[in-house]
Formats: sequence, C-alpha cells, structure tokens
Amino acid sequence: MKRFIFPALMAATLSVSALPAFADAKTEAYVKKNANEVLSTLNNPALSAKERTEKFSEYMDQFADFDAISNFVIGKYSRRFSEADLTRYRTAFRNYAMAVYENELDAYRGEAVTVRNSVDRSPTDSIVNTVIKRQDGRDMDVRWRVQGKEGNYQVVDVALNLDGNLIWLAIEQRAQFIALLDQNNGSADVLINKINSMTADIKTRKRS
Repeated sequence: MKRFIFPALMAATLSVSALPAFADAKTEAYVKKNANEVLSTLNNPALSAKERTEKFSEYMDQFADFDAISNFVIGKYSRRFSEADLTRYRTAFRNYAMAVYENELDAYRGEAVTVRNSVDRSPTDSIVNTVIKRQDGRDMDVRWRVQGKEGNYQVVDVALNLDGNLIWLAIEQRAQFIALLDQNNGSADVLINKINSMTADIKTRKRS
C-alpha cells in the first residue's frame, strides 16, 4: 500500500488530538472485545492461512461498516454511481480493505489489544486509542473510529501507526480515489480496476 500523508489526514489527526478525552467505557469495551477476537484469529496456529483469512473476514464484517467506509472514500461519487457500479465498487473496496487490515495486523501479531483512552467527537462518534502489546516490545498503536450507540456500534475507520506515521485508511484513500475519478470522468471501471490491482499487489507481496 502506498503510504502518502494527505493534508486531510493531517487535519483530521490534529482535530482529534485537540478534542477533550472522555472515559467512554462502553465504546472502549466494544473495541477491546472485538479487536481482541480479531487478533486471536490472526494468532491461532490451528488455522490454515485460508481458514484464518475467512475467520478474519467474518469478524471484520461484523465489526466494521464497510458500506459507510466505502461511500465516504468516494464522496460525491457514491451518489453518482449506478446501483450496479456501486455494488461492484463496494465489493472491490471491501476486498482491498480486508487485505490491508489483515496484512498490517498480521505483520504486528501481538498478545492482546489494550485500550489506552478514548476521545468523544460527538455522542455517537468516538476515537478509541489502543495498543497491540508484543513480547518483543515493538508495540503497535491502533486507533478505531466508532460510530453508533450502545448495542449498535460499528467501526468506520482504522488508523495504524506505520513507520512512525498514523495512517487513517479511509481518509488516506479518499483523496487518492476522488482524484482518480475526477481525472477519468467519474469512471467506476477505472476505479475498480485500480482497487483490484492494489489488492492483488498486497496479496502478492504477502505471499513473497
């Protein structure tokens, strides 16, 4: 995955850090429980690579709102695509997002996800700051943006600390994907082909 830091990413990161922190115990508990289940799947030596990917996908489909994330990433074009194109795009984006999350989290396998704190952006929108603890001391910071109310939470973006940079997947890809659509008259085919190519590249690098 190309790791560009866009102005929007920096603005979002600064705005989050400037907000007061509140102890939203229910949101934090939701992230802790589900993130640890995802991590335990990646850490399970009894599963084959195929079984691990399938189980990981099941958890992430429940944990994250991929329709909301994919719509956000293409902005105005989510209203301009035909229903058929929007369905094809959402499928492609989900496959890409799954590949990114699995690849990055798998590379930083840890023993547990520990919640540090949370930041409330609104009564239904929070950032939960966590760390994946590792025995070798190379802990990984992961932030989860959660929307909804108790009993109906879902993650709408995830930030991973990669090479010292905090990368929000949805925010990063929004700038890249909208620019591509603007340059190609809003072509869903061009975007979908690009996303499929990015997904294939991640999987090829992982196998090697």
